[in-house]
Amino acid sequence: MKKIIIAIVLMAVSTVFISSHTEKEKTSHSLKVGVSGLRNSIGNVQFSLYNKDGTIPDEKFKKYYLQKTGKIVNGKAQVQFSNIPEGKYAVNILHDENKDGKIKKGWILPVEGIGFSNYSSIGITNRPNFKDASFYVKGTTYKKVKIIYM
Repeated sequence: MKKIIIAIVLMAVSTVFISSHTEKEKTSHSLKVGVSGLRNSIGNVQFSLYNKDGTIPDEKFKKYYLQKTGKIVNGKAQVQFSNIPEGKYAVNILHDENKDGKIKKGWILPVEGIGFSNYSSIGITNRPNFKDASFYVKGTTYKKVKIIYM
């Protein structure tokens, strides 16, 4: 009877160890996102991370998966998203000069800088979408995003 109890306890411990190790492998990926060329050090940079098709553009910032704010130092900012699952992601950045978390617009166009992963320009014929902005994250990944001022 004693041997059976010991065997059951060892199996339970092994199951917990294996399942926790497997879970850690699923979420041990990280993404560092950076931007340079900011026109000033006013405000901060909002980094929004997306993981589903159809989520960008997201003008009101309601469809993001994760969001972080980076401090501007010498015209640059960066953040790191840690413990994210392996997969496809896209990034949208906002040079949020007035720190309100929203894109400030003039008559039609943004007054603050914006950017999307894999895009060097945006316009009527080059609207951002998840498919074109997405990239694969596995392990530790670094992605630079270009800031665009209209």
